[in-house]
Amino acid sequence: MSMLENIGGAAAAVPEGLIKDTTTQSFMKDVIEESKRQPVLIDFWAPWCGPCKQLTPILEKVVKAAKGKVKLVKMNIDDHPAIPGQMGIQSIPAVIAFVNGQPSDGFMGAQSEAQINAFLERLTKGQAGTEIKDLLASADAAIAENNIEAAMDAYAQILSEDETNVPALAGLARCHVAAGDIEQAKEALALIPEAKRNDAAVAAAQAALDVAEQASSVGPVGELEQKVAANPLDHQARFDLAVALNAASKRADAVDHLMAIVKRDRKWNDDGARKQLVQFFEAWGPTDEATISGRKKLSSVLFA
Repeated sequence: MSMLENIGGAAAAVPEGLIKDTTTQSFMKDVIEESKRQPVLIDFWAPWCGPCKQLTPILEKVVKAAKGKVKLVKMNIDDHPAIPGQMGIQSIPAVIAFVNGQPSDGFMGAQSEAQINAFLERLTKGQAGTEIKDLLASADAAIAENNIEAAMDAYAQILSEDETNVPALAGLARCHVAAGDIEQAKEALALIPEAKRNDAAVAAAQAALDVAEQASSVGPVGELEQKVAANPLDHQARFDLAVALNAASKRADAVDHLMAIVKRDRKWNDDGARKQLVQFFEAWGPTDEATISGRKKLSSVLFA
């Protein structure tokens, strides 16, 4: 069992392929080709090198903690001198980072765990940022398609890397709202700092939560439809019907009923129908078809 596996007691085993030894023959595959998928550190060492024996276990520990963001490849320069010779390695330990098939950064000599962590942070910062942006885009698209399970998985993956990611927390809250779990949605939003409450993603999640809670206070769609049919000028019944229709995912119908109030009595309930429409648009998101269509309808009345 390696020193890394002994650290802190029964540590988890190193994922297969995360840390490995390489040779002159396998260098191209293990380092050059692999670095086109994620950064690869190559650790040049030798059995007689005292500082190498101190550095390598620390490298292994840090790479393992990085959870696959970077791989570590070790080369014994006594057994395989050609590659370090070609790269001009004159003293060891020497660690070179390869990214996209090319050497990107490196250091020589023994380093502390904090120094190696900082090195890896610099190396993977751009990559991690890109991955998170891609995951956020994927999760947002899943929500738009009402694929809540896929969206929750993507947001959870982001939060496993960065538990304070505000768009992911807001997205997770929206997923809980869509799944009908209001309390968990509130818990997710509660983790967002007050200073970030005005972020667009947070505002959308809060609007979705408010609308969901509002829906619980109105009656069934059928009963409300009967009230409106009996008295088309009962604006409160029509307003409540719009809220219930939205909860039933009938967004276009909800817009039409609120628009009917706006057209008949703009001042009703302190401009309540227009304000409700705006809250719906925020909860649905700017790219939702009902939002786009609803905004056009509202503009045509307000600016006619």
